[in-house]
Amino acid sequence: MQALDLLLNRRSIANLIEPAPEGKVLENIVKAGLRAPDHGCLTPWRFVIAQGEGLRKLSDILVAAAVAKNSEQAVIEKVKKAPFRAPMVITIIAKVTEHPKVPAFEQYLSAGCAAQAMQMAAVVQGFQAFWRSGEWMFDDNVKQAFELQGDDKIVGFLYLGTSGCSAMKVPERALADFVEYL
Repeated sequence: MQALDLLLNRRSIANLIEPAPEGKVLENIVKAGLRAPDHGCLTPWRFVIAQGEGLRKLSDILVAAAVAKNSEQAVIEKVKKAPFRAPMVITIIAKVTEHPKVPAFEQYLSAGCAAQAMQMAAVVQGFQAFWRSGEWMFDDNVKQAFELQGDDKIVGFLYLGTSGCSAMKVPERALADFVEYL
């Protein structure tokens, strides 16, 4: 797959089944994340991989957070099932270091770039991924479970696996709606 084709036709596929990436393929996915733009060489990322028993642990973290918030039973059931929407979930964390020239915001963007790079590395190797966000990224109980400190933030949950469906067509967008020139 050509790099430009990959970028121009990127789509998230939410129906993911076994198998998940493993071995050299998974290593390449993580290495791609480590190549994200990184002003100051701070490596402001941490990746927590959940598969198998790890998916149950992630589910337990989300359920505990929902219970602590006195969420309705329907919400608790939804978060309990969420990690099992794919055979692997990588929690991507911005690990922020105080730096006079690299503000926390820039480090969050770097972690977001890592997530995008990891998603693209999965696709180019024959797997699929979708990047989920949502309220649980910001929940104090979830942050505590992942041992976040200071300005650290979860930037997303990257679900990985094999496509269980066909990708929808990439929507056409008029460049003039998004681009201006000075």
